[in-house]
Amino acid sequence: MARKKIALIGGGQIGGVLAQLIALKQLGDVVLFDVVEDMPQGKTLDIAEAARVDGFDVRVTGTNSYSDIKGSDIVIVTAGLPRKPGMSRDDLLVTNAKIMKAVAEGVRDNTPNAIVIIISNPLDAMVTLFKKISGFPTNRVLGQAGVLDSSRFATFIAWELGVSVKDVNAMVLGGHGDTMVPLVRYANVNGIPAMELIERKYNDKAKAKEVMNAMVERTKMAGGEVVKLLKTGSAFYSPAASAIAMTEAIIYDEKRVLPTCAYLNGEFNIKGYYVGVPA
Repeated sequence: MARKKIALIGGGQIGGVLAQLIALKQLGDVVLFDVVEDMPQGKTLDIAEAARVDGFDVRVTGTNSYSDIKGSDIVIVTAGLPRKPGMSRDDLLVTNAKIMKAVAEGVRDNTPNAIVIIISNPLDAMVTLFKKISGFPTNRVLGQAGVLDSSRFATFIAWELGVSVKDVNAMVLGGHGDTMVPLVRYANVNGIPAMELIERKYNDKAKAKEVMNAMVERTKMAGGEVVKLLKTGSAFYSPAASAIAMTEAIIYDEKRVLPTCAYLNGEFNIKGYYVGVPA
């Protein structure tokens, strides 16, 4: 059976990590595109030369031409400027919209049957713009945010309770920013409500609520926290890992329910918008 072909649009830090993770998991052959001459070729050559050490056989190549992404089964878009300290995701709108227009045209003209996962910020606007420019069906244009935000929320709960994050179930819906909604009521540790466990820990309902509210706020500001610490960029490993989870679910038809920026056509009484929902 022929391997899947996965195109990565944007050769920055997220794109580089994506290429490496796809190779390590052998999800498919990788083509990393960027407008910066020779940069994607250099990154992918570095990854490819570790094939014997890491034990993967997929091809990892870089390009500056959209024509090389032809025939891709999945396209993951990371292109755009990252945040800097003091910036919100919405501050990137004007610049990244211009970039996304070019990306949508390049993908549309070269691999019109691909499933597209957008990571670029501000997410909801970029997914909507890509859909509008490309003309792709809504079920083939998705946004990645909720998987990452949910992972962050689950991680903070695991740290607070001293349990394995693998046993924490948490979901964050809505936008990728201040409008996100961590579902506190449904957060649990193997079926036991997280709030109940926090109340047991402190033997104080008011304190437990304060602790949970702090984790909710940290989840909302988690991306900015990373930006502030890095000073010269934004989160890159966790967004890439989250996009990989979505990619695996698609490739292997895992039937997973993941928080995804998806187009709503009447669901939840919302029509005509991309929103972070279980999908």
